[in-house]
Amino acid sequence: MNKIKNLSSTGSHFNTGAGPALLPIDIGHTKYIGLLEPDTAFWSLIEKDKLGDALCDGKLLAQFNSKAELFAKEMQKLRFGLVPSAVYFNPTDRCNLNCTYCYIPEEMRQQGVHMTPERLCEALGILKEYFGQTLPEGRKAQVIFHGAEPLTNKEAVFAGIEAYKNDFRFGVQTNGTLLDDETLAFLMERNIGIGISIDGPDATVADQNRKTWDGKGVFAEVSALLQKLKGYPNYNVISTVTQKNMSTLSQTIDYFHANEVPVCMLNPVRCTRQGARDVKPKDHELVPHYLKALDRTYELFEKTGRKIVVANFANIILGIVAPTARKLMCDISPCGGGRAFFAVSASGDLFPCSEFVGVSTFKGGNLFDGELKQALKSSAFEGCTQRKVENIDGCSRCAVRHFCGSPCPAEAHEMNGGMNQPGAFCELYEEQVRYALRLIADRKENAFLLDGWDANTELMVDIKHL
Repeated sequence: MNKIKNLSSTGSHFNTGAGPALLPIDIGHTKYIGLLEPDTAFWSLIEKDKLGDALCDGKLLAQFNSKAELFAKEMQKLRFGLVPSAVYFNPTDRCNLNCTYCYIPEEMRQQGVHMTPERLCEALGILKEYFGQTLPEGRKAQVIFHGAEPLTNKEAVFAGIEAYKNDFRFGVQTNGTLLDDETLAFLMERNIGIGISIDGPDATVADQNRKTWDGKGVFAEVSALLQKLKGYPNYNVISTVTQKNMSTLSQTIDYFHANEVPVCMLNPVRCTRQGARDVKPKDHELVPHYLKALDRTYELFEKTGRKIVVANFANIILGIVAPTARKLMCDISPCGGGRAFFAVSASGDLFPCSEFVGVSTFKGGNLFDGELKQALKSSAFEGCTQRKVENIDGCSRCAVRHFCGSPCPAEAHEMNGGMNQPGAFCELYEEQVRYALRLIADRKENAFLLDGWDANTELMVDIKHL
């Protein structure tokens, strides 16, 4: 993978009209302005009083032209050259919670299918055979037991992990309410990835959207897990951001940091279903709270020397400084659904992503009917894998389109009426990109990234001193 580091105080560009379109953008920095070439995600930071020179004397253009073909090939491979290497696997449709914003329909979560242990192991066997044909030798696919709530079907999940522990990298994304000591011990002894969900720093905030079917909050029992997970290297906490908790994001960061959470996600609510849309924050109201929370992570790092990485924002930074190093595939176009990963429902039905599990239009086939390869090429999947920002009005003209990707296709389809519509949080993504560029200008970006993120990167262009 390539790292592109092009911080420039005297960079230059001469544009005759036939060359690339380098677009200046105000990043809100006192000294620097951004200069982007959207198609390749090439960028530079130019001192504001030297922008005219940068756009006239040709040095920046020459630097860009020397690497433009490579940049374009990397972006093409990232967008269209990946093969699936992960599966979001729902071992059950059911859940013991009734969260306001869940993307799985209530009827499924109450009365849906449980996979038997035998059926789950059969499914993993099919997946093992498929990935054995598509991934390089020695590379293990990732299987994330997802939901609904996978631990309502713990017997099947554990049977699958035991039977295929040498064949996959396993993870469990759980609401945390069923992670008793025995379950935790089983997962931690096998170094299984664990993701839990906590939506705020206290019960008053966190329990507003995350409740049992009889309306009881679960903050107390889930938050107790943080002490039990302390020091475990393979876990993270997801906080779903809504109208109801956006004003407490900084306090949530404080809470996570105090509990030594290494990685969290502040995920804007996915608006696939009406319940989520009912609690969606407005972008202009969310942005200041969100950026303040990111500021807080830096303040805590400076104070303590210990990071708390907000993974979804870190992915935005990586999309800028090292596009192919990004781990999450929501903020690229097409997104990862159906091309970097896919989802398997408890019935074996195949979808591009878990967000589509409740949308029958996007069912591409069934795993148990031998339809995996066909599903990946089906019209249901291609609706997702062929969704490009170039075909979305507004996004096609946006300078930051390859740092955002106009996510999410499921919410674009269900909320905005079609796959060629924008996602739900345009302004928030735009402001995160501006914020990330300000961090890069101030050389603070590493404080927001996991240690060692650049171990396998290569510096491709450095034009600080043109």
